Amino acid sequence: MEDLPSHIMVDILSRLPVKTIIHCKCVCSNWRNLVSDSHFADVHLSRSPASVMMHHCSEQDLGYRKPGILKLLEIRNELDHQHLHHDPAMSLDLKSVFQNTSLLQVGSVNGLMCLWEFADKRDNTFICNPITREYIILTRQEYYRESQAIIVYGFGIGLQTKEYKVVRIFQGDIPPKPGHETSRPSLLEAEVYTLGSGQWRSLGHAPYWLSGFHGPFLNGKAHWLVLDQDAPEKLCTFDMDNETFELFPSPPCEATEDSNVIHFQSLAVLNGCLCQSDSQYDSQFTMWAMKEYGVKTSWHKEVVINQSISPDLVWLTWERVHLVEGLKDGSILMVYYEDKLLKYCPQRKTIEDVELFDRYFSGMAYRPGFLKLQSFESESVHLFKRYVTQ
Repeated sequence: MEDLPSHIMVDILSRLPVKTIIHCKCVCSNWRNLVSDSHFADVHLSRSPASVMMHHCSEQDLGYRKPGILKLLEIRNELDHQHLHHDPAMSLDLKSVFQNTSLLQVGSVNGLMCLWEFADKRDNTFICNPITREYIILTRQEYYRESQAIIVYGFGIGLQTKEYKVVRIFQGDIPPKPGHETSRPSLLEAEVYTLGSGQWRSLGHAPYWLSGFHGPFLNGKAHWLVLDQDAPEKLCTFDMDNETFELFPSPPCEATEDSNVIHFQSLAVLNGCLCQSDSQYDSQFTMWAMKEYGVKTSWHKEVVINQSISPDLVWLTWERVHLVEGLKDGSILMVYYEDKLLKYCPQRKTIEDVELFDRYFSGMAYRPGFLKLQSFESESVHLFKRYVTQ
């Protein structure tokens, strides 16, 4: 193989499983240089398989603000089915860097993940690549979390500029007005960070009150649910190129007989489509998919679970459900109340508890990649100390 042209070697190596590619870097200096090159990262990313990055905190860690472990869950395609595979050796122990703190996954694009650290006076943003084990700490933002403030994140790449950006919306009062902790925040301020710039830039007042800690990324935009009651649409986007917020077509509004029914909604990108789920407590679970991006009439009701259709699944409406990823066979991966990783098959109306992890975890769609954070100028790059093996 030493006589093969470099572009042939890149083509061969980029088709291997991620763990095998990592091992190939240890074979010889030539292979190491090939895998470390930005061209290889681009080629590999173009065929990188869909995966899920789980953020797992064990039960004994919950009371001690432990950051947990990132665990790669691969979606492997076989001849007639897909199955989920977790290799413990591909896990990344966040405790090797973060101590006595809490972390949330708040974005993922092209193999990079955005993490939010919060505890006591800590309010920091990190970008990491779990495959290369690199991470960078973004400089301190202007507004940081205190009391009842909610932080909303978006992470993505511009379609035109090809710049990676983190947008962060601070929502809260400093301090909150007594008796107004659940009303619309009086302070809504947005900031954006372009990787490689070394600084946050103020975007001024954010026009909408948003829900959720992160906005799924699709077509150059981050997407969030809108909480403002008078907004004509209940979704909002942030364009990574022109750095503007705009309302976005939302699914049809369905009136319910009981206005006091508790709803929990979530957004995700499944099989290239923006999707929104709606769990009505003890009533119904619904998932909509936008078949043609940006076209309101293309919203299609993909999943409906209620007692009359599937009494064995009605428990799915009892707690919060987060959409995670869609499989090629039409199945949907969901996290139920940080307690179960579920695979739902709409065709058969069956649901399976994957049972790969103990409780207390979250999950996010992820595409493994070898993009090196060292390619971003003006950023100080650090390395996680080690992978975990259990």
